[in-house]
Amino acid sequence: MTATGLTPAALPFLRELGDLKRIRSAAAPGSIAERLFVAGWVALLGGDSPAQVMEQVTAAAIVSARLGDLDLATLHALGLADDALAIVARAFDEVTGDVPASLRDRLRAALALGRPATGVTAPFVTRLARQPRAGVTCPGRPRILLQPPENHAEHCLIVAVYGVLASAWQDADPTSVFLAGMAHHFHNADMPDSGYSGEMLLGDRLDAAIAHARVAALAEVAACSPDLARQVEAALAPIAGDATPEARAFHIADVLDRVLEIEQHGRAAQLTMPVVLGEYGLVHDGPVKPFHDRIVADAGWL
Repeated sequence: MTATGLTPAALPFLRELGDLKRIRSAAAPGSIAERLFVAGWVALLGGDSPAQVMEQVTAAAIVSARLGDLDLATLHALGLADDALAIVARAFDEVTGDVPASLRDRLRAALALGRPATGVTAPFVTRLARQPRAGVTCPGRPRILLQPPENHAEHCLIVAVYGVLASAWQDADPTSVFLAGMAHHFHNADMPDSGYSGEMLLGDRLDAAIAHARVAALAEVAACSPDLARQVEAALAPIAGDATPEARAFHIADVLDRVLEIEQHGRAAQLTMPVVLGEYGLVHDGPVKPFHDRIVADAGWL
């Protein structure tokens, strides 16, 4: 076991979860990650317990890694009510073999709840979903723009989900880590993201700007629930350092998402037809596969 609890073996699963930033469907605008972020805050601000929201959102994200937008409610709507829970459980089980049993069982029990309902929520949530991330920046160097950019809602959601998984590696409270992930970019609701280079140009005024913007978002939380605002502040307090298990789990999640987000652009650019056709079976099994294979061969792809 490494000091962080992380090994390269965990990366394929984490990459699948990160791709929820890029999975969309006709049912609603925005990626699955963005919509889970909004739904999570709708539930939190509506009075659901943070522990339940953590379990529900994380379990839904894990299922979506394989099923996309075929969630429990959609399967019911498609006439599969009798099999819906078994289907989402199969998707969950397929990717969680390495998740510690106590956390896996806790999240699996939340599958029956489905995704939290989305709806109208606090303005800071909407602004975070509109606020793009900066891309790759470094003081003194031009920005590297990656398209399409992720937004801060997507980043926060994936950090929250990664944080729940990392909490098991650090023996941390997953609910506290989840709240920190969901809230750690509160300031970007009002503060456009200029990245590392912009932050360095703000110099010793950076912390004041972040604090000012974070207070505004926390005020919106407090207007709905003063107790939730206190819990969020308590979850954010230790992440300025790495002294607590919760802070360490958060930083594992935050760094992983920052790096894996950039990595996926490189992986997509390097994709080859032998991988797509051979390893992934793009032209997959079916009654007319032999003819499909002839088409691919005649086109010169095989």
